[in-house]
Amino acid sequence: MSPAVRRTMWFFGLLLISYIGVLALLWSQQERLIYPAPRVIAPPTDGFEQVTYRTADGLDISAGYRAAAPGMPTIAYFHGNGADWVSSVVATDRLVPAGYGVLAAEYRGYRGNPGSPSEDGLYKDGRAALGFLAERGVAAESMILIGNSIGSGVATQLASEHAPKALILISPFASLRQLAAEKVRWVPTSILLRSRYENAEKIAKVDAPVLILHGDADTLIPDAHARQLAALRPDAELVVFSGKGHDLAWHDEAEEAVLAFLENIEAGGAKP
Repeated sequence: MSPAVRRTMWFFGLLLISYIGVLALLWSQQERLIYPAPRVIAPPTDGFEQVTYRTADGLDISAGYRAAAPGMPTIAYFHGNGADWVSSVVATDRLVPAGYGVLAAEYRGYRGNPGSPSEDGLYKDGRAALGFLAERGVAAESMILIGNSIGSGVATQLASEHAPKALILISPFASLRQLAAEKVRWVPTSILLRSRYENAEKIAKVDAPVLILHGDADTLIPDAHARQLAALRPDAELVVFSGKGHDLAWHDEAEEAVLAFLENIEAGGAKP
């Protein structure tokens, strides 16, 4: 074997070892990348009660709650992966004055809560949140599920298990697996990824009116994902906001669209 061949083999062998090392690092650290819980904990928001509910696997999750006005529905809001429940309060500050109750749900590993986040874990947290509302006398048909970004995965899963009043997805992905494959094409995400959140497989099973909001300037989750979900659920209402990015949930236009959608449901204009 010539020296040139040996050098070539050594070079490609080094590349292979480096690639395997990167894959091993991504495998072991993926939860830290997918669930970057904020390090700084903002104080609770006035008007919201800090509540605690227990998950099926024995974790006590603290979240924020504000009861609805008499006869009004309650929103269960599932925030994105880089936020906490206080951000949900900001994203619903135009819904509360209209009388809607809000359970600003929280996740394990976030805001001092015990446990480590995972797809199955967040589903357990979400089920516990809806169980809390049921204990407070909120019937499933009076629950509105809103999921922002990764929260869209939690909200869609819960909506496929229950029959809420409505499902609202803000800046959602069709699936986390698909999004990851688009972002890092050189990584075999279908093999490595533990959290997948397959919204596209579940949205047709949701027995409730569906609203999907997205910004066409979203560079984290392209609006093509929202359009894909809407195509799989033809009766869904899709609103794409020009010039808006992944922070869409905190824009007044998004809350106004949510209010209009819910008012239309109350008027009998939206059917699942």
